[in-house]
Amino acid sequence: MSIMSMSKTLFKNLFHGPFTVQYPIKKKDSYERTRGRIGIDIDDCIFCSMCQRRCPTGAIQVDKAASSWSIERLSCIQCNYCTEVCPKKCLHMENQYTSPSFGKVRDEFIKCTNTQSPSES
Repeated sequence: MSIMSMSKTLFKNLFHGPFTVQYPIKKKDSYERTRGRIGIDIDDCIFCSMCQRRCPTGAIQVDKAASSWSIERLSCIQCNYCTEVCPKKCLHMENQYTSPSFGKVRDEFIKCTNTQSPSES
């Protein structure tokens, strides 16, 4: 009896084809509530470092003096803690994934200030 059920499963798997999706070639479907990656509105950020302190993996680095915010994408576990604790709500979850890569990817965002000096006016 068990040989018959095993042979049925064997034949079904032989003729079915692959069960997985080849991700970089064929994009995975994203749904409305998919946690993809962290995005930032750098112009709204006050560089308070609350997201850096709350990150359980230490993927986020904030430098207030240089007005820069960076995240190591492969260390981020998409837990959403940083977006919950942000006082200005400039962090958000995007509905797309980080592209596959061979090494660690660190995205850095620097706040640009376009101020004119009094001598240029």
